[in-house]
Amino acid sequence: MGPVLAAMLVGVFLNLIALSSKGSQRVSLQYFLFSSTSIISLSYLVYSSSKFSIFLLAFAALTFGEQFLLILLFISAVWLVMMGSTSLSDKTGSDSSNEIKNVSSPACIDRTTTFDVPDHLPENDNDLFNYAFERFVKEIVIELPTVYELPQEAVDWTDRQIRYNVFGGKMNRGLSVLSVHKEFVKMSGKKLLNKERLQAAALGWCIEFLQAFFLVADDVMDGSITRRGQPCWYKLHEVQLIAVNDSFILESVVFKILKRYFGSEPFYLQLLDLFIEVTRQTEFGQLLDLTSQPLSGTIDLSRFTIERYTSIVKYKTAFYSFYLPVALGMIMSGITDVSLYDKAREILLIMGEYFQVQDDFLDCYGSPEVIGKIGTDIQDNKCSWLVVQALRIGNAKQVKILEENYGKHDERKVAKVKKLYQEMNIERIYLDYEQESYDKIMGLLQEVKDMPQEIFAFLLRKIYKRSK
Repeated sequence: MGPVLAAMLVGVFLNLIALSSKGSQRVSLQYFLFSSTSIISLSYLVYSSSKFSIFLLAFAALTFGEQFLLILLFISAVWLVMMGSTSLSDKTGSDSSNEIKNVSSPACIDRTTTFDVPDHLPENDNDLFNYAFERFVKEIVIELPTVYELPQEAVDWTDRQIRYNVFGGKMNRGLSVLSVHKEFVKMSGKKLLNKERLQAAALGWCIEFLQAFFLVADDVMDGSITRRGQPCWYKLHEVQLIAVNDSFILESVVFKILKRYFGSEPFYLQLLDLFIEVTRQTEFGQLLDLTSQPLSGTIDLSRFTIERYTSIVKYKTAFYSFYLPVALGMIMSGITDVSLYDKAREILLIMGEYFQVQDDFLDCYGSPEVIGKIGTDIQDNKCSWLVVQALRIGNAKQVKILEENYGKHDERKVAKVKKLYQEMNIERIYLDYEQESYDKIMGLLQEVKDMPQEIFAFLLRKIYKRSK
């Protein structure tokens, strides 16, 4: 029995050596090792052992059935050796693949993919989110002189522009990630760890930095005046078009945070892929918005169709504002079922459209002191939901008023458009749309079975009947 076990162990060892390779190289190495071992062993037995000749004669004397069973036993033993060592290799391989040691390219200077987890974190999500912001900004700024060789002036500029442009909004997008992940952990019955809470906050702030990148650039392109109750960043005398480069820096921070807090996670590439895709989708949405009217020539309101408006809203707002926070929470929670992402996307894109229609309504009807900005959609000739509805239901005389006054930087003409909206009862149409959208979303939520409904209800509560 001893020689049998010894031979099996040698077989396992040889197969493990072969399994350390991949693809066709693995097959070739297996063939070489086992064929070489077989040839060497057979040659030794034939030329050095008289007992082997006796074994061959004894084997030949067996009946056909006995020979068949003996060969089958031999093949089964070899198969067991192969499968056992393959299983062992797969187990050790999967263990190592589940923990990526370092995804940094050797070409990179910044290879940081680790972070410290405090023993104690704020219990409240809002407090945690505020704590995380200060932590992330400090980590970003402290490396600027060493890793990127920036002088103190540039370090101070970066710190200031991050605090000016990123912090201070409602932070609904970022906080949603914490809420989504918490709900999935609750559903699984597991305990929410401090590491996971900090990572969820990291994803949340990645969205907020991405949002800041979009808004700083958008304000420059639209010539906006205020943002979040203060002058747009580019409006500051010392900033102006430097804001364009500052928006790029804000985007780069997204990937810096992702690398530090998820570079050693097996789902890091999923997060990276999603952020890249959603950024691209949003930029195409911005393109649709910016080209809804020609830059020169006569204003053509016939281009403001509901189909174009829906595409703008879907790509410019809905993907990054609603789908991204939930999808990130799902990825972090280990969700891999494509159908669940499809269902979430269906609900969240409808929610995102509803949110943007609200934004368009508030741009015209909201108070600047409440919404934090001065609405300029009318004079900026925006493809707004309000003008799309007015064109849809207006008679020839009303459409002519729109054509003569819409898209003009003249307060009297802006006032005429707003007066026309009142005459056409656009506000009533909006309120009806709001209720219909809410009912539709609630109906879809009733169909959600394999995910916590709260991940959608949380967002809906934040935006339903909002005034800012």
